Amino acid sequence: MSTPIEFAPGLTVQGFTPPLRLRDFKLIAFDMDSTLINIECVDEIADAVGRKAEVAAITEAAMRGEITDFQESLRRRLALLRGVTEADMLRVYNERLRPNPGAAELIDACHAAGLKVLLVSGGFTFFAERLRQRLGIDFVRANQLEIADGALTGRLVAQCWGEICDGAEKRRTLLEVASLLGVQPSQCIAVGDGANDLPMMAAAGLSVAYHAKPKVREQAMVSIHQGGLDRLLEIVRP
Repeated sequence: MSTPIEFAPGLTVQGFTPPLRLRDFKLIAFDMDSTLINIECVDEIADAVGRKAEVAAITEAAMRGEITDFQESLRRRLALLRGVTEADMLRVYNERLRPNPGAAELIDACHAAGLKVLLVSGGFTFFAERLRQRLGIDFVRANQLEIADGALTGRLVAQCWGEICDGAEKRRTLLEVASLLGVQPSQCIAVGDGANDLPMMAAAGLSVAYHAKPKVREQAMVSIHQGGLDRLLEIVRP
């Protein structure tokens, strides 16, 4: 990668010359936790059973890339969530989860320009499917928590594509949806903040880091350090 250039305060680019045209892209993929929304859901639902600090430490190490096996890190965190109830998770959604600034504006601009929107997350369908309805997202892939008698078992439910949506699955999903839409990877935008977003970001024509970890900022073509997600529209013009 070339040296990042400050395009505007809190907004850097590298490897291309802006502006680009939004209509030249056909698909935008977002990570969920700390990218599209303001929280790490796994940390917040752990708070319900008094284990937030322990779970958050694992989450942070995984996002920085210090724990390289995302699947193992997720299984460790899930085991600590056993006993969290559906009511606990709904409280997290209602009381703590908020779309990040500019999320709705960016998604609306993408739809207006003819793009489809994909939410692909190492988080959970409980939250991702609610966001799909709330923000008008077209496609969702996330992990499904196993629930028995109204409480988490500490495990995931296997889905048709597999069990855990990790970095490799995020990349595969981006390419799969692009293929279904008949578009090239170069016509895709990928937005993320953690190490497990790097595989899909590397596969996309435009990679965007949003208030991201240093390792992600270094590799992204666009890095938003200040402001909301809609700052991408300063680079990729509607």
